[in-house]
Amino acid sequence: MPQHLIRKLEHFTRLSADDKRALEAAAGRREHLVGPHQDIISEGDPPEHLNLILEGWACRYKQLEDGRRQIIAFFVAGDLFDIQAFALREMDHSIGTLTRVRLAEIHQDALLRLTDKHPRIARAFWWEAVVGVAIVREWTVNLGQRTGLERIGHLLCELFIRLCAVGLVEHNSCSLPMTQVDLADATGLSNVHVNPVLQELRCSGLIVLKDRRLTIPDLAALQAVSLFNTNYLHLDREGRYFDADQG
Repeated sequence: MPQHLIRKLEHFTRLSADDKRALEAAAGRREHLVGPHQDIISEGDPPEHLNLILEGWACRYKQLEDGRRQIIAFFVAGDLFDIQAFALREMDHSIGTLTRVRLAEIHQDALLRLTDKHPRIARAFWWEAVVGVAIVREWTVNLGQRTGLERIGHLLCELFIRLCAVGLVEHNSCSLPMTQVDLADATGLSNVHVNPVLQELRCSGLIVLKDRRLTIPDLAALQAVSLFNTNYLHLDREGRYFDADQG
């Protein structure tokens, strides 16, 4: 059941019961599991369907010929990836898992039927795509302008708030399964640099990391240290674009 996706989309528009049933039907036709540290789709592959993460963590990445990797995005439950890939003949990047991932595959024809018959879902998918581009812009600023501590703190704030938006935060704590290498590849830092940054954030009381879980005792304090502004996530419009005449 795509409850995390529904919860996220309803930050933009209030979905009707019919909208929700249609999403559930589209996402429930074909599911499969992918183990940790495997590609869901690789650079050069033809995109055949849209993937929705139901459980687990994944990332979008590019890899250079010498093996160096740049993580471009993290995906959590409720995230769709590569709606725009239907316009491509082949992938120009890869999507890989960080943990075991349970996916729902939505084929192009089903997606087109879904958006044709349910305009609020179509508008919510546009919002989802716009937010994805906004996150890319913010990551570019992270790489170009923020210090190492600000980069790591900013990324942790973003992931925490995104998980909160889909109901996956409990008592200021959430899953954080990535390794220090993953954090380094996402922030343009070396693995050696990431470790002291995390230690500084811990010693300052801004984060607690234990058993692959992140706890943020004071989110506002971490946001201030990381120069984090939530505006690019556009999560402050709960149901704003609800059309009363559509039920």
